[in-house]
Amino acid sequence: MTEAEIIQAAQNGNLAAFNRLVMSYQGLAFNVAARVMGDADAAADATQEAFIKAFRAIKQFRGGSFKSWLMRIVSNTCYDQLRYERRRPSEPLEPDDGESDHSPHLLDPAAPPEETVENRELGDMLQYAINQLPPEQRLILVLSDVEGFNYQEISEVTDLALGTVKSRLSRARTRLRDILRTQELLPAKYRH
Repeated sequence: MTEAEIIQAAQNGNLAAFNRLVMSYQGLAFNVAARVMGDADAAADATQEAFIKAFRAIKQFRGGSFKSWLMRIVSNTCYDQLRYERRRPSEPLEPDDGESDHSPHLLDPAAPPEETVENRELGDMLQYAINQLPPEQRLILVLSDVEGFNYQEISEVTDLALGTVKSRLSRARTRLRDILRTQELLPAKYRH
């Protein structure tokens, strides 16, 4: 079945077809949510909520890029959660043990331990810097530079004009660079 046929089946109430869409896009949706939210647990919640919203709204999908339509739902869900957290800040029940969530699939088993630690630290610094961006810039940067979306796709996801996407991406990259330059522990090879 083509993606269009799977979507049509999902619109006709076929749960297995919708589950195929979930399987196809869950990694992308979680990655975007994780970078925007800055927290794996919050990203998992946002991703799950976005798929529930997509399931409820699938009949409203009128063609075009399903990926863009779905990422718009994911990004809006993330924005909703971020706004909610700002209005109702909370403290975690468990103390932070200092260990961050890293995918073991991203580690190179042949890399020396020093390189593995350096890459992990660099990833933490990048996520810290991304978290400092305003949510609108954060989403555009993640879609472009992490997920590889083109300007047109980002425009569709965010419902922004192409020029606005380009200017926000430029501002996000500049701000990210400035934030990273202030990090004293950033390895010298990354300070240009």
